[in-house]
Amino acid sequence: MRKQIIVNINPNEIRVGLLENGILAEVHIERSSEEVAAGNVYKGRVSRVLPGMQAAFIELGLEKAAFLHTSDITPEQAADVDLDLESESSPQRQRRDYGPIEKKIKKGDELIVQISKEPMGTKGARITSYLSLPGRYAVYLPGSPQVGVSKRIGNDKERRKLRDAVNEVRPADAGVIVRTSAQTIRPADVAKDVKRLANQWDEIKQKAAKTRAPALLHSDLDLVLRCVRDMLSNEIDEIAVDSEPEHRRIQEFVTSFMPDLVARVEYFDQLVPIFDHYGVEGQISRATEAKVWLKSGGYLVIDQGEALTMVDVNTGKFVGRKSQEETVLLTNLEAASAVVDQLRLRNIGGIIIIDFIDMEQADSRRQVSERLEKSLSRDKARTSILRISELGLVQMTRKRTRENLERLLSAPCPYCDGRGRIKSIPTMAHEIIRQIQKNAATGGNPQDRITVRASREVISYLYNEEEEAIRMLQRKLDRRVTLKVAEKYHQEQFNIVATS
Repeated sequence: MRKQIIVNINPNEIRVGLLENGILAEVHIERSSEEVAAGNVYKGRVSRVLPGMQAAFIELGLEKAAFLHTSDITPEQAADVDLDLESESSPQRQRRDYGPIEKKIKKGDELIVQISKEPMGTKGARITSYLSLPGRYAVYLPGSPQVGVSKRIGNDKERRKLRDAVNEVRPADAGVIVRTSAQTIRPADVAKDVKRLANQWDEIKQKAAKTRAPALLHSDLDLVLRCVRDMLSNEIDEIAVDSEPEHRRIQEFVTSFMPDLVARVEYFDQLVPIFDHYGVEGQISRATEAKVWLKSGGYLVIDQGEALTMVDVNTGKFVGRKSQEETVLLTNLEAASAVVDQLRLRNIGGIIIIDFIDMEQADSRRQVSERLEKSLSRDKARTSILRISELGLVQMTRKRTRENLERLLSAPCPYCDGRGRIKSIPTMAHEIIRQIQKNAATGGNPQDRITVRASREVISYLYNEEEEAIRMLQRKLDRRVTLKVAEKYHQEQFNIVATS
């Protein structure tokens, strides 16, 4: 499989795409007007403690106060655990309930925290005092004795070597998770990475001791270097970047930890936009569409809501050859891989429900479940999945740390207020008639003339389809009703005014 990292630099926007055989697998976008904070470490001040929610709000100096749950507050002592972790970028810690939050912190307290989930919509950032500092080959866990190796490193002998190398250099009061990228690296290089992260943590502590809250103590790498750090491996064939200064900066960064791959960093100096040259632009545009076509002729419908994301699988144009069960199975197998591709590309997180086409045979459901789990192994985000039901439903969760692609590239429609649908013309016409009668019932001069302003389509419907209703209303109210077109009004907008 050919893999490429494509970097597009503009004055106020940076975009990084990961291509797998020419297909866009991931896209990351960062704009200068938006505050990106996931991974940043702050010294915060407790502004409110809410025992009823077992949570607190912490001032970090951001626009909105951050949310800290009691389970995200480090206990004074943690049990020694030796872990094999699946998610290496944001390792799961074993957490227990150490008592009510009001006994842990109080208003005015200062503490060091890290943003685990960026502000989304009306919600502030989610934070934790379980810190994790990611490096190229390891994740450093201050204040935790956990030592783990990514499950993707399957060789037991290699795992032991890496764990031993880490144990020799890590401080007693810190843990380490060895990342998948370390599987082809000398243990000494992993140990060097751990030492660098330990020094970084010492600098954060020193700065915290001299700084008053709220304050930023440490920023994670910017988008470009963060993507290079997390994506670059021997499997990456090319890193193409359309900015000469950024090209030099990436070369210097790669030289520092993977000098053998520095030749794969290339400067794209053509006039055509880099994302158009590699076919990325069109794929981004399609990534926000609700319908996703499969190669067989089937399709997915992806409905992203506030509470959860629903994915519906349909056979579409695919009619199969032998039997209905085979047609359904082949469609569901293709859809299982396609769903994971879309989750990665669109960065969809939270609760996800996948509605596969009903399968009568248990073996078919097993095959689809196995295909889905195998596809999810390519996803670096932490996921949790339940067994497929007899109705073909799969419930799963995917960790969400940043806004999904749809919310990043679009805004709620001011016309429908984000509902995705608007009131029909007949509905609006009847609503206007009822509102006229309601206004008249509340008082006013019987000699007043009632003027209605609405969109051209609604006024036309009132004139042509509701003419008799308007006449009856005028006789009932003993008032004249005048209908006027307001060209700039949208379909749900109207105005009723009584004038003498």
